Amino acid sequence: MLKLPNDTDIKAETLKAYLARQHAASDTASVLEAIADASGALADRLAAGSLPGDPGEVVGTNESGDRQKALDVGAHLHMVEALRAAGVRQLLSEEAEEIILLNPEGTLDVAIDPIDGSGSIGTGAPLGTLFSILPATEQGFLCTGRSVIAAGYVAFGHSTDLGFSLGNGLHLAVFDRATGAFRMLRENHRVPAKSRTLAFNASNARHWPEAVKRFSEDVLKGKEGRLGENYNMRWLASAVGEFHRILLQGGLFFYPGDQRPGYENGRLRLIYEAIPIAFLIEQGGGKATDGQSPILDLLPESLHQNIPLIFGSPENVDMFITYCADRAQHVDG
Repeated sequence: MLKLPNDTDIKAETLKAYLARQHAASDTASVLEAIADASGALADRLAAGSLPGDPGEVVGTNESGDRQKALDVGAHLHMVEALRAAGVRQLLSEEAEEIILLNPEGTLDVAIDPIDGSGSIGTGAPLGTLFSILPATEQGFLCTGRSVIAAGYVAFGHSTDLGFSLGNGLHLAVFDRATGAFRMLRENHRVPAKSRTLAFNASNARHWPEAVKRFSEDVLKGKEGRLGENYNMRWLASAVGEFHRILLQGGLFFYPGDQRPGYENGRLRLIYEAIPIAFLIEQGGGKATDGQSPILDLLPESLHQNIPLIFGSPENVDMFITYCADRAQHVDG
């Protein structure tokens, strides 16, 4: 590995040691560790690109009709086996229409998006994994996010980063390829309260509700607009990539519902995308909402339900919600 002038020997505590110290003999910590261990193999496969074969080859379609790529299916099957070995009762995955029963006597359930942002497979753009861990109950996955007891994400970029929480704050770790282990980077991370960086897909603007259109228009006007500030825009087409950056640097992500058929209720999935993001960002002092209610207060109506999603720094989220509500009232009036 290239050594930079200010580099030192890596002495950070391993994730395994941290979890043993903070959550000894915890089934939840064991499941989190199993997902982290499985993510190392995904990171290595992504780093190999197309040398062994094309990870972006289309091999099928998932429940929503999205094209499944070789990496989508491979990551899904890889996580199924890792979670089966970890004693998880049942699994809900974006890549499977029905719930997968793993261990009938298990005490925990897992909802997971094995590969987020798979449209960018093979381009070097960030990809990710999102997951949440719930107690095994009769409700299964059709419960509010307040039932979640742990959640995490893995961001596969130039580094492989893990963010997680077991309900005691937001913690960050980085994959140490030399040892094949995640090492702790930061405990109790806090999301910046405000930032002038926004993430949204501007190509959808013509389909948005009028209030959201007005917001984006005033963002583009900068200091001359109603918002009175200049903003930067970032769009990675990966919720995990956006999320990881916003956790570190602050900002706002919004993907509202719009007028296109099939997009009326947004595009992200409530149970295995929006809820893990909301759980984690609230643990770090941020906010996540569908535009009307906190994401964690929403009761899913179906396993693969879509939802509008707005998350980020608390002041930015409040600004978006207040602005859009005000503009909607103005337009209606």
